[in-house]
Amino acid sequence: MLVPKISATQTLEPALKRALRLLPSAIYTDASSADVDGEAAAWALVSASDDVQTLLNSGLSVAVVGADDDLAQVSGFDRARLALRYGPNSEVDSYLSIIARAATAGIACAGAVILNLTAQQISAATDSGGVEAQGPSALAGLVRAAERQVVGASGPVRVLVELSGSSDGWTLGLLRRVGAAGASAVVDAGELGVGDDSTGRLELGAALMAACDLSSDRSDGLVTTVVVDEQRVCLGVAYSNGASLAAALASGDGVYWSRKRGLWHKGLTSGATQALVGVSVDCDADALCFRVRQQSPGFCHRQTSSCFGPAAGIARLAQTVAARRLDAPEGSYTHRLFNDAALLRAKIVEEAGELADAADPADVAFEAADLLYFAMVKCAAHGVSLADVERSLDRKHLKVVRRPGDAKPGAIPSEPKAAVPEVSRTSIQNTGIRAALPGEKIALRVYSSDELSGSERDALLQRPLVDSQEIMRRVRPIVDAVRARGDAAVLELTAKFDRAQMDSVVVRAPFAVPELPAPVRAAIDQAYANVRCFHAAQLPADSAVETMPGVTCRRFSRAIERVGLYVPGGTAVLPSSALMLGVPAQVAGCREIVLATPPRPDGSIVPEVLYVAHKVGATAIVKAGGAQAIAAMAYGTESVPKVDKICGPGNQYVTAAKMLAQNDSDAMVSIDMPAGPSEVLVIADATSNPAYVASDLLSQAEHGPDSQAVLLAVDLSAAQMAAIEAEVDAQAARLPRVDIVRQSIPKGFCLHVPSMADALAFSNAYAPEHLILQTDSASDYVKDIVNAGSVFVGHYSPESCGDYASGTNHTLPTYGYSKMYSGVNTATFLKHITSQELTRAGLANIGQTVMTLAEVEELEAHRNAVAIRLKDL
Repeated sequence: MLVPKISATQTLEPALKRALRLLPSAIYTDASSADVDGEAAAWALVSASDDVQTLLNSGLSVAVVGADDDLAQVSGFDRARLALRYGPNSEVDSYLSIIARAATAGIACAGAVILNLTAQQISAATDSGGVEAQGPSALAGLVRAAERQVVGASGPVRVLVELSGSSDGWTLGLLRRVGAAGASAVVDAGELGVGDDSTGRLELGAALMAACDLSSDRSDGLVTTVVVDEQRVCLGVAYSNGASLAAALASGDGVYWSRKRGLWHKGLTSGATQALVGVSVDCDADALCFRVRQQSPGFCHRQTSSCFGPAAGIARLAQTVAARRLDAPEGSYTHRLFNDAALLRAKIVEEAGELADAADPADVAFEAADLLYFAMVKCAAHGVSLADVERSLDRKHLKVVRRPGDAKPGAIPSEPKAAVPEVSRTSIQNTGIRAALPGEKIALRVYSSDELSGSERDALLQRPLVDSQEIMRRVRPIVDAVRARGDAAVLELTAKFDRAQMDSVVVRAPFAVPELPAPVRAAIDQAYANVRCFHAAQLPADSAVETMPGVTCRRFSRAIERVGLYVPGGTAVLPSSALMLGVPAQVAGCREIVLATPPRPDGSIVPEVLYVAHKVGATAIVKAGGAQAIAAMAYGTESVPKVDKICGPGNQYVTAAKMLAQNDSDAMVSIDMPAGPSEVLVIADATSNPAYVASDLLSQAEHGPDSQAVLLAVDLSAAQMAAIEAEVDAQAARLPRVDIVRQSIPKGFCLHVPSMADALAFSNAYAPEHLILQTDSASDYVKDIVNAGSVFVGHYSPESCGDYASGTNHTLPTYGYSKMYSGVNTATFLKHITSQELTRAGLANIGQTVMTLAEVEELEAHRNAVAIRLKDL
């Protein structure tokens, strides 16, 4: 490649100056005059003693430092942003010694090396008869060694050659030698010219082709030219030669060589002209790339933007928004967005907040797309193109050297400004809370009960706020779509959210039982046996009571006939949830058990879940997740059986769909309980094991970013607390899901309390899903527990056992709902029916009582139903 060197004292013709900005990079002799806002990457000659960091932060792409400078001053900078310049150390220094120095030290510690050589030295260094040990030529050998040094996304180390000031100047032959060796040539801008102004100088197009050693494999010698837009989306393919390249650089337009018409100035007659933005050469030096700003109607002769079909993704969004700005109908929503700044601002803030709160990958993608749409509307309304945004991104990329990264005052969430961040004590949703960054300590917030006011204590009982109306707004269209279009909607939504293309929604029993590894199968079998044993013991006995002579009342249970069990997928495989829902339904005797679970990308069901479905006697499996699965079971589709009750955990969209269905009389379906993020509260005293405490906190924190982990430290010393904190950080760092834990643990907290009585009082007010007692004589405190989903008693009762195999159920009320709901159990799948049987004597004994009460309520038919019988006694 040709790299122009531009001096601050040079006065360049406007056409040449514009043409040089089309090349990928340029070197400036004075950093203060570097064009850091242009398309070309700006390099500049600097001294190691200069404030290199400030220069790089100002937008300079690469700092060129003398190899003999004090390099210790730039040792901490990004290697890709540094180039070392090598010249002779003495008058007798040979080109071989210069190349050797660059090969031994330069390419190992910089992103580029620049060799300052005379014309004679360049000829010798590129002579194929040179030092054979280094390849065809000494310079080619250095280039090959540099190509093996890859500097991240910047690619291989570059080798550049500049002509010593004592030489007469570059020739095309000398440029070809450098290009053939694979190096770039640094050419003084004063040696170059464009169009009619190139007399006596190197014409830029010819110099570029020579410096790149540009070649063609075509018989006509034309060079394939890929034409892309400002986003580097391919528009089509054309051809170039020396004449057309010279014309393109001179005019700044898209000019090519037509195989039929010769020199072709694109769009000169049709109006679909191109402003040339950049010119580059591919890695094999046999193709050009023209980056252009294409005018309407587009590049293709069929009046489309591209010869390869319509744009996609962000490029298509930008085109659509720009078009709507011009033709949005008066009064339409789009027209309002472009003309109502307050509305547009509100939507941007709303979507940014939803993206910040999203955790599921599909939700993040969904919210990011929404935010991008409104951001592009904002840009279009102010005449800002996608190319403008990308240029700003490129500039920001060059300005991230050692930045503190603090948020603006008032931003949400705000970054800490000091080593010890100030965090308000009043809410788990406080804006000062943020995820722990890689390398930072992963820790709970710590409070002391004797320092909290009543309102501050109450605030710690709060769970993360959920915008239920907004969630319902998103879920309702999904539910309506499934109601209206059945299986077709389920298949469409599953393809969208689970990335699974399927032909059918339901798999019916008997299932093809998968082969599982023996240890996995044995573990599931053991867990199944324990869970079944515990839930079978919960089957209620029928009862009969004679309330008075001749009046017998009975109560008996019957299984709910059709139940739907939702088994989540997403970030984890959860056969345990299938067990915890399927076993009690099987024990209760439900006639029809429909299990719904998200499919894998290939449309198949997780083998472990399929095995559990077989064991619990499921009659059908719905291969769908999210709100669409809930809607399918609640209302039924062509293939999905309608159920009478839906049970199972899920994200906020699953919960919203369950609530919608339960409140719709058309669905005629009930649910097990509302649900929220998973949570654990651990009570630990001085007898607790710090490692055990940390492991229990983390076992829930790894479920999701909003999982709640709370520690009540009963009269713990500073040393005991420090040991727990150290274990939390160390164990978290080793977890595969550490990125989730970095988000969830800082949202949790530790509260120091003076006694077990205080700890139990706070726990009962908090009403946790899981309560773990890591205390002395833990079983003595069970009688004092009023609100909890499930309790884990003693040092050797980890919550994980309840999650998988002890026998209790892990589908439990969260979000404080354990104050009024129980976890899933056998009774969840039963309904209780009462009966009464009266003899003649019984009716005689109770008849007058009934008639009197009916008269009080003025319900004559009720009174008469008794009176008419009493007449016959």
